[in-house]
Amino acid sequence: SVDCSISRGVCDWKQDADDDFDWNPADRDRGDGYYMAVPAFVGHKNDMGRLKLLLTDLKPKSSYCLIFSYRLAGEKVGKLRVFLANKKTAPVWEENKGKDEKWRTGKIEIFQGAETTNSVTFESERGKGKTGEIGVDNVILISGLCPED
Repeated sequence: SVDCSISRGVCDWKQDADDDFDWNPADRDRGDGYYMAVPAFVGHKNDMGRLKLLLTDLKPKSSYCLIFSYRLAGEKVGKLRVFLANKKTAPVWEENKGKDEKWRTGKIEIFQGAETTNSVTFESERGKGKTGEIGVDNVILISGLCPED
């Protein structure tokens, strides 16, 4: 099991079998559970690791907001991208450096049109750095538009 909460439906995570490395659980500093992480030293530069969140029962023609915590800790740690299943070519969200080691919040609007989004993929691309990690935690899906901060 992974640390994630989804307010509606089922939380089902899958490692991509066709990528270069897996995401792994990492213990939180406070010791209350864990998050999913890719350490900076895993793989080779530009290698990819993909973690897929399978979404079931999303209603067509409605909107959702995916909210998640993330951090990119370490110099030249790499990139974190998020893809929606029906928009395979371009990421809907991307971050390539952290200002510090703090956790930040990402938000993505998911509009269910004629094609429904049945999965969200978190992709980590290995950078040149040797220390730090890319982490994802607290993934929540809510119905409706994303709230303003």
